[in-house]
Amino acid sequence: MTALAALIAVTAVWGVTFVQVKDAVKLYPLLAFLAVRFVLATAALAVPAAARVPALGRRGAGAAATLGLLLATGYVLQTAGLERTTVSGTGFVTGLYVVLTPLIALALFRTRIGVAAWLGVALSTVGLAMLAGIHSGSAAGDLLVLAASAVYSLQIVLMERFAPRYDALAFTLVEMAAAAAGLLIVAAAHGDLGVPRGGTVWGALIVTGVFASALAYFVQTWAQRRTSATRTALAFTMEPVFTALFGFTLAGDRLGAVGWGGCAAIMVGILLAEPAAGSVLVSAVAYTRGSRGRFPPTRRPGRSVPPE
Repeated sequence: MTALAALIAVTAVWGVTFVQVKDAVKLYPLLAFLAVRFVLATAALAVPAAARVPALGRRGAGAAATLGLLLATGYVLQTAGLERTTVSGTGFVTGLYVVLTPLIALALFRTRIGVAAWLGVALSTVGLAMLAGIHSGSAAGDLLVLAASAVYSLQIVLMERFAPRYDALAFTLVEMAAAAAGLLIVAAAHGDLGVPRGGTVWGALIVTGVFASALAYFVQTWAQRRTSATRTALAFTMEPVFTALFGFTLAGDRLGAVGWGGCAAIMVGILLAEPAAGSVLVSAVAYTRGSRGRFPPTRRPGRSVPPE
């Protein structure tokens, strides 16, 4: 229950930072933003975690670096896909990691998935489709985003295996450093690197680097010592719901009946797979709605415009 609550809190952080990132990437190239974001995440973890890294050993450091490079690969594939297809399509296809995660876990490790979890996965997928809407994007772009979704799923599945074995802080530091290195190389090759300027860009970088990356992925590492990859993927489908809620309260977006129904379907899907999530979801949504009294809209379910 505590692990699930922590993962849902991570999706809330990703949801609220989208408003900042949306403004920042209009002023600073997206790939460079991602690279600097993970550099800041690495710096934020360096002081508390650097002394613990030797305890990981070669295997632990290698595992963490592998997951970090998977994250970097996922973001690059997703960004390339987003350039070729619609935002709503990117959101929906990326959100399919809720389906791919249990399939990859089954294929690689023969992990058994209960009927309730499969029902939750199916309903959450329907909810993602309702939030995204029907889109007519590029097939090539959709395939790139689907590849990104598979990479995210693999990262979640492998984290379930590695997280219980290693110190969470040290593991996350190496993971962030590897992601930063990979993204720096790609951004440099793309000719995007430059010194960030302005309060809008730096504010978004600091918030996403420290809270949406360093803290969020540390929480994922910690939580996956206590919960399964499938439940992690289901919890992550709450990101579009929080994006919608914060889009309404902070950016004045609006959501129609279908989108509102998509939010509800995602939450019900999580409840089917994990009934104990009920009080967490009710408390989180009630807190986020505040005095507005209605759900907001979103144009970006899942991780459709990286970074969160």
